[in-house]
Amino acid sequence: MTSPRTVKTRPAEKNILASPPRISECVVEPTAPGSSIPDQGPGGSIHRATPESRKHTILRANLNDILVFMAVADAGSIVVGGQAMGLTRSAAGKAVKRLEDRLGVRVLNRTTRTLSLTDEGRAFYDRGLQILAAVDEAEASVAGRAGTPRGLLRLTVPDAFGRLVVLPLLKQYLAAWPQIQVEMSFSDRVSDVVEDGFDLAIRIGVTTSDTRLVSRVVARYRAMLCASPSYLAERGEPLNLNDLSDHDCLIFSSRAQKQSWRFRDKEGSWVKAQGRSRVRLDSGEALRDAAVAGLGIAFLPEFLVADDLAAGRLRLVLPQLEVEDVKISAIYPTKRFLEPRVRRFIDLLVEELAT
Repeated sequence: MTSPRTVKTRPAEKNILASPPRISECVVEPTAPGSSIPDQGPGGSIHRATPESRKHTILRANLNDILVFMAVADAGSIVVGGQAMGLTRSAAGKAVKRLEDRLGVRVLNRTTRTLSLTDEGRAFYDRGLQILAAVDEAEASVAGRAGTPRGLLRLTVPDAFGRLVVLPLLKQYLAAWPQIQVEMSFSDRVSDVVEDGFDLAIRIGVTTSDTRLVSRVVARYRAMLCASPSYLAERGEPLNLNDLSDHDCLIFSSRAQKQSWRFRDKEGSWVKAQGRSRVRLDSGEALRDAAVAGLGIAFLPEFLVADDLAAGRLRLVLPQLEVEDVKISAIYPTKRFLEPRVRRFIDLLVEELAT
């Protein structure tokens, strides 16, 4: 007697791109040598696979191999990546090998201790992220906007901007969506959105080249040079861009970024200001306080210094210069479905902050 043959299959109702299910096993009747493998139809009936159904089966298998490869790359391990897909180490390894055979290139460098992406593997992985992001966007366009925001929204915001601008919007957001809770981190440190588990990061003057992330500009603010009246009385007021070289410039600087001052010159080109930088701080609010204390000239967004300018604690420096606007960006992961709670918060920022 011929023993039953075991084949891998997926439940038809699952979307393997959006949420890869565990691969289950089912037993089908053995077939004669050289014959087609029958498909199981509705009600358990057996019917022959058509060319169209074979094409769809092959496509699903190819997509599954790609998802297994991406899970392995994310985990840095065939064992852990396979487990994330509900596969044994052997099955995951075979899926990656099938993908490599189909592509005609090696996508992973494997040793007994390490696993890393080849150049071709990195390019293929990045393209896979773009495809998953497109699928997420398609799902969000149909289901996300119609869904009711619920659950915990975890976001990280710059300290001063978060308290002065974002925090006042929370009341409106929470009132509109009563099933939402918010956990907000206030820090000028540029955190790793994915590694730190945030749904959303709001950043000032920072975009991202990280293929795991999407960046969207939600607002722009005018930036301005300013200093305290006492500093200007002691050191004199600069009359043009070149005069800044004789002044102390207060610079935002952190491990991840360093502020540069860019202005448009008389010829219409963007140029960087040259000045002494004796004080560098990693907090926008601290830079404002340093300027008020007379430590030098700061280059800060309007929302941070408007009250100090109105009260006379700061004065504008070279207000005739054309400067770049400060971009406020919302940054969020690409590989997850953009939940309604995230989308609605971004929509609120755009609606309230865009000018």
